Formats: sequence, C-alpha cells, structure tokens
Amino acid sequence: DRGPKAPRSRVRKEGRPMNDEFTDRVIACVARVQRIDPEGVTLDSSFEELGLDSLDAISVLFELETEFSISIGESLPVEAAGVRDIAREIWRFLGEHDSEKGG
Repeated sequence: DRGPKAPRSRVRKEGRPMNDEFTDRVIACVARVQRIDPEGVTLDSSFEELGLDSLDAISVLFELETEFSISIGESLPVEAAGVRDIAREIWRFLGEHDSEKGG
C-alpha cells in the first residue's frame, strides 16, 4: 500500500489549470505503456522512477496522440523527464491547437 495519493499540482494553459480528467487520462496513458497500476503514477513521477527509457517515452507520446485524437509529430520535445513535463506539453499543445481552430 502506497498510502494516500499525493495531491495533483495544477498546470495552467492560457490561464486555465489542467483539470483532473485531463491529468487522469495522461496518467492512464503512461500506466498503459508501462503496464502498471495508474495508482502508482502521479504527476510528480519521473520517467526514471517509472522505468521509462527513451523508447518508452516515444510510446507514451503515441499513446497520448491516440488518447487525445491529436497528431503531435515532431512538435513535442521527447526530453521530458517526467509525467508533469509530458502533461504540461500536451496541455500547451491542446491549447495551441484550440487557438488555431478558433476555440
């Protein structure tokens, strides 16, 4: 038992904090790629702690593309060190994508 889950810090996208649904979806993607229980993953988890190498990080990006129906391509840096980094970049990407669509 890992005890109570750590509170999730919020990251802002154009003045709006990431919501729990978004962060839960990101965490679920990471957990699916690593085949681990999502309860063991938090925004503060580093890829090293989770046993993700660079190929796993790419797999996480592909999983996130599918989850959010987006095409990230080369526009997202793979140098992310943890779940918060990747969540922040996806959140920003979604915000930029929304702006391009006029929403």
